[in-house]
Amino acid sequence: MTGLVGKTIQLVCRVKNLGNRTVSWVRHRDIHLLTIGRYTYTSDQRFEAMHTPHTEEWTLRIRYPQKKDSGIYECQISTTPPIGYSVHLNVVEPVTEISGAPDLFINKYSTINLTCLVKYAPEPPSTIVWSHDHEAITFDTPRGGISLVTERGPVTSSRLLIQRAIEADAGLYTCSPSNTHSSSVHIHIVNEHPAAMHHGSGGGVAATLLTLVLLLFMII
Repeated sequence: MTGLVGKTIQLVCRVKNLGNRTVSWVRHRDIHLLTIGRYTYTSDQRFEAMHTPHTEEWTLRIRYPQKKDSGIYECQISTTPPIGYSVHLNVVEPVTEISGAPDLFINKYSTINLTCLVKYAPEPPSTIVWSHDHEAITFDTPRGGISLVTERGPVTSSRLLIQRAIEADAGLYTCSPSNTHSSSVHIHIVNEHPAAMHHGSGGGVAATLLTLVLLLFMII
């Protein structure tokens, strides 16, 4: 089971035909007995035993979970030998990441294509703001050629497209979701002229061939 830092987690153990036996929750990391029946046996008040009479569910509730609470928890029934059911809990923090960070090199006049992913958030962010050198990007600027596509879900993605990149578009781009941390990437605009390089190389080869032909003619 995956839980989020700070958001209440409930580990549920469903037991049939319990009879007069008891249900306990044990933390494997330190073999610590957390609950017995409806009673909590730990001084950590974040843990709580929950059970509604005449139901089959025995729940361990963890409030304000932290990453250190990750690990194996076992629901044990007081049979001889005990019967156990284990749950592996993974407590994670929300993550915001921009593909290709921390540095991206973009050819001048090509398209800047930045994708920001928000993972493990309690819910999809209501808004995602992009900024360039700490100034929010708007889509009605004279520059034009800027578009944004956002898809919300278990993993929310936001794609920023900037057409025909120029030197002024270089700098720090930051993706800031409304409900978790931001992420940044440095954009570098570079000049590449492969056609000119090709022509220069070809001219050098032609000059070399011409020299060889003249030398051969003089020898003959």
